[in-house]
Amino acid sequence: MIIDPLSTLPRIASGRGIHVWDSDGKRYIDASGGPAAFSIGHGNREVNDAIKKQLDDIAFGYRFHFRSDAAEELTEIITRRAGGDLGHVIFTTGGSEAVESCLKLALQYHQARGETSRVRFISRERSWHGNTLGALSVSGFHQRQRPYRGSLIETSRLSPVNAYRPPAGVAAGDVAEHCAAELENEIARLGAENVAAFIFEPVVGAAGGAVPAPDGYARRIREICDRTGVLMIADEVMCGVGRCGTWRALEHDGVEPDIMSIAKGLSGGYLPLGAAVFSRQVAEPIYAVDGLPITGHTFTAHTTCCAAAVAVQRIIERDDLVARVAANGELLRARLEESLGQHPHVGDIRGRGFFQGVEIVEDRETAEPFSPDARMFQRIMRTGFDNGLIVYPTGGNVDGIRGDQIIIAPPYNATTDELDTIVDLLRGTIDEAIASFAPRTVAPASPARSKTSSGSATPDATVLRGRVVGGSAHD
Repeated sequence: MIIDPLSTLPRIASGRGIHVWDSDGKRYIDASGGPAAFSIGHGNREVNDAIKKQLDDIAFGYRFHFRSDAAEELTEIITRRAGGDLGHVIFTTGGSEAVESCLKLALQYHQARGETSRVRFISRERSWHGNTLGALSVSGFHQRQRPYRGSLIETSRLSPVNAYRPPAGVAAGDVAEHCAAELENEIARLGAENVAAFIFEPVVGAAGGAVPAPDGYARRIREICDRTGVLMIADEVMCGVGRCGTWRALEHDGVEPDIMSIAKGLSGGYLPLGAAVFSRQVAEPIYAVDGLPITGHTFTAHTTCCAAAVAVQRIIERDDLVARVAANGELLRARLEESLGQHPHVGDIRGRGFFQGVEIVEDRETAEPFSPDARMFQRIMRTGFDNGLIVYPTGGNVDGIRGDQIIIAPPYNATTDELDTIVDLLRGTIDEAIASFAPRTVAPASPARSKTSSGSATPDATVLRGRVVGGSAHD
């Protein structure tokens, strides 16, 4: 007998545009794009037709036997939109595998250059990079890592980069420089000759609730990595491919990484697909010594998955949806500020483009979070479902245990009327969820910010129909 922990969830039946319907006929507005994956909404006929055509021709050609038009066209699209020196692509079946390939590329690059001691990775607390073993190792969700301790890659973790909740004793305006200096100091402590790469999310997703680093941080990281020979890996699985109003999230900062992971919005949720994108500088020694990157698996560059992504990316480019996200993202932010900016239980509204986060607090003046007993982010998710609103809940960004955030990540082609509906429903949902909780205890005010602080027990779980269901940002 198999006990299904998800058996209490509604059963999905259909979807069109920003809306989905369950098997009981109830309609929901998908304000989170699922897990920030549905870049052009549901039921797009052009994408479905492209998938059907590819299936009629051939579903899949193995990459070591054949090239394919779909994979080659998608590679051209990705490298053109990524720009700069990012001219090489390895396809995967999702975000976790994309991050895994990024880590392997960094190690292979240093080995090919004869720098065999460069095997250490540096990341940040309150980060989430995926569920495969390497991606899990560099994440800052310690409870997720608990069953695998002793088998994970040794990783140094720095403070979260969050101006709303800065490291202890650091002013909000000094967060960028302080956190960049942490990286420089950790590289010096380990010895630059031992460090392979620094991996980070330009806009933190599931572990923080759409938290962009302050201006100047990414540029300082780029300078430190260049000076020390440490590779910069940008994990853009959740925040990239147009989600933040630029095709690469780091474009906002005027910075180009050495290696980048993408997924989610790449194929718009129509079929599983991710990619590791890397620079000519990284590629050249690998190809010279090993002939090719030693990563990938049977379904790498799956033909039909690539065909789906080509169709999605053609629509995004033809309809200028990234620019639309940039413009309408400002409208969404303004509406959130107008509706929730003075709410007594909203501490922070942040993000970029169609990747906006709302942090829920017990006390707005002190930024005191709700007690973990409230499970407030889960309550909001559950109440949203009751109200026909789907949002992405995350928790634990304060100290790994406390903290409640909601992510809004609608499809790029959401209309202004749909954005208004989302904000109106969200306000009522937050009020209802908070009213449903009778506080028993309030956690202490001072958050723990040490490098060894523990991660969230259920960082982005949801409660539906009384059951707790764990989720994760990377597949």
